[in-house]
Amino acid sequence: MLLNLILLSIDYHAWAATPPMGWNSWDPFGTTITESQALEQAEVMAKRLKPFGWTYFTVDIQWYEGQSKGFDYNPNARLTMDGYGRLLPAAEKFPSATEKKGFKPLADAIHKKGLKFGIHMMRGIPRQAVEANLPILGTPYHAADVADRSSTCSWNQDMYGVDMAKPGAQAYYDSVFRQAAAWGIDFVKVDDLSRPYHQAEIAGIRRAIDKTGRKIVFSTSPGETPLSAGSHVNSHANMWRISDDFWDDWHALLAQFKRLHDWTPFRREGAYPDADMLPLGTVGLGRKSRFTADESRTVMTLWCVARSPLIDGSDLTKLDDATFSLLTNPEVIAVNQHSGNNRQLFRTENAVAWVADVPNSQDRYLAVFNIGETSAKVPVDLKSLGFSGLVRVRDLWTRQDLGRLDALAPELPPHGAELFRVSK
Repeated sequence: MLLNLILLSIDYHAWAATPPMGWNSWDPFGTTITESQALEQAEVMAKRLKPFGWTYFTVDIQWYEGQSKGFDYNPNARLTMDGYGRLLPAAEKFPSATEKKGFKPLADAIHKKGLKFGIHMMRGIPRQAVEANLPILGTPYHAADVADRSSTCSWNQDMYGVDMAKPGAQAYYDSVFRQAAAWGIDFVKVDDLSRPYHQAEIAGIRRAIDKTGRKIVFSTSPGETPLSAGSHVNSHANMWRISDDFWDDWHALLAQFKRLHDWTPFRREGAYPDADMLPLGTVGLGRKSRFTADESRTVMTLWCVARSPLIDGSDLTKLDDATFSLLTNPEVIAVNQHSGNNRQLFRTENAVAWVADVPNSQDRYLAVFNIGETSAKVPVDLKSLGFSGLVRVRDLWTRQDLGRLDALAPELPPHGAELFRVSK
């Protein structure tokens, strides 16, 4: 009880003092990941990525449904749940979850690897629980008393919304997150929250997490979260999606530049606009990412300089050298984890530049992007960075010093990027 009171007095933003870094099963497995596959991925992550800061390991959607396939949803799926309408891992996928153990055995195994464990949830209460009118744990209320049957997800038929004005509604969310905390969950991605923006349920989830006394990082999904909700979401969640699912398509990547710029006023320590997972390497049930090498570098550069959470979406058992190199450059990761005042410096028809402050220093991080279709130089006025005369420039991707320069105009391939540290 004392520990719970102490945690409740701590601002939850401190639980994600830097943008979360981790892995999520959606891009490589869709709705199909199993316990054995999860453990294989976690083993690689612990050995190869954890030394560079990648710690959150998350099982995505439909873990409570044993027959799901690919990236599709079965509207007639039978969900695994307890007698209080709380979803449980399907034993067909997660055999260690039998005998009401839930995700505790898998979470323990992930924790033993030095990683943190996360799960995906859908907003609301299972329709099956409402149809059966199951009781809400510790209350005289039942599922039908709190369900909002008019509030449903357009692409997944598993749940009804929860009407937070109804008695028992908060108690239902409290029971869900109390169970998650007992399992040892460290991260939760709650879907169908952002468009439309379900303010009351987001606030209810925040309260429920805080009541558990466990440091569970809270991610809302999917986007596009409305900018008008910026002040609410950054005071209730650790990260929030700014777009729909991001896949390996140049036009989707191009659109993220404006979104990340627009969200700049609401970025703060512990609360980050989330540009979504990194679809690099092997994704999509075994196919290779369609991003070129230059586009892949642009993804990592933009996510890092804009301080988006870094959530890898590759099949780690097929981690190739090029993708590993992108994910493990310590100087590039440092921009994501340890920079401030991140902002767009300029945007023209074919070029974009972002800048960020280096903590405890007069130095600047500078990211430049060629968003055009041909190779081009991208000149940057050093005065706009606060410098005059000669400056020292370090290329963070190659980890090489470029010497002292009086001008900076890197030539970039189409859809390419560079990332520098500039100092006097």
